[in-house]
Amino acid sequence: MHLGNIYTAVLSWLSARSAGGRWLLRIEDLDPQRSKPEYARQIEDDLQWLGLEWDEGGIGNKGTNGPYVQSLRNDFYNEALEKLKATGLTYPCRCRRADIMASQAPHQSDGRIVYAGTCRPAAAPPFPAQCTEIRGATRLYVPDEEITFCDRVFGKQTVNLARHCGDFVLRRADGAWAYQLAVVVDDAAMGVTEVVRGCDLLLSSVQQIYLYGLLGADAPEFAHLPLVCNENGIRLSKRDSGVGMAELRTRKSPQQILGLVAAMAGLTDKPSDISLDELLGLFNWEKIKAQEQTNITI
Repeated sequence: MHLGNIYTAVLSWLSARSAGGRWLLRIEDLDPQRSKPEYARQIEDDLQWLGLEWDEGGIGNKGTNGPYVQSLRNDFYNEALEKLKATGLTYPCRCRRADIMASQAPHQSDGRIVYAGTCRPAAAPPFPAQCTEIRGATRLYVPDEEITFCDRVFGKQTVNLARHCGDFVLRRADGAWAYQLAVVVDDAAMGVTEVVRGCDLLLSSVQQIYLYGLLGADAPEFAHLPLVCNENGIRLSKRDSGVGMAELRTRKSPQQILGLVAAMAGLTDKPSDISLDELLGLFNWEKIKAQEQTNITI
């Protein structure tokens, strides 16, 4: 993890604790090429070093709604996918990413891909059941309608999924589960009532709200945080060793790192040593500013 991940984890922990709730740690290892057991163990060690104890989840599957490691939850995702197929809103897709990118209008330069419906059946949904037998990725049809929700930080959001992303993938052609499906299934099964994450996933909430409805589950509340950037305004990444936890733990105490988080969140005027208990007394969602990024200098 880097400081941006810690920023999100701390505010999520504070929100749960301030509401008398439980804090859940889920290991989201859907991509086998980027996920290794030692990475998950390091995440747990970093959180514990900071004093962020979870009530449920983790590698040890603490709690009654496990397993809490996504690579062990295939049966849950298969069951949900079959339920979605039964709605007649899914269909197979053989498009490659390059094909989809090539079909985009020139002004769509923000990296967002809007699927044009190339493989969508010609008839309106419900689609015939036999079309699901064709090999390829599985896509979910989205209607040309607006979905509205209220984010705890960024306020009211209204998005038309057909214009924002188009029909989206539930399972890739290689069998890997899509993030959107997995987190919805897991949040519903684990009783998650609040999701705290970076604002780069703000509009993903609408895809997930749509899925919650189709699966007959209640959507949680969402709180999206400004992205943490360096002094040059560049978003932090795992390549930034200076803000990675491995480096930070050699230079700073847990109280110093928590002090950085407090200042970044606007809970204090400037970075200074602080404990989790002191932070809990200062926490208030109204203090978190709705902005795309917050810059830090270490």
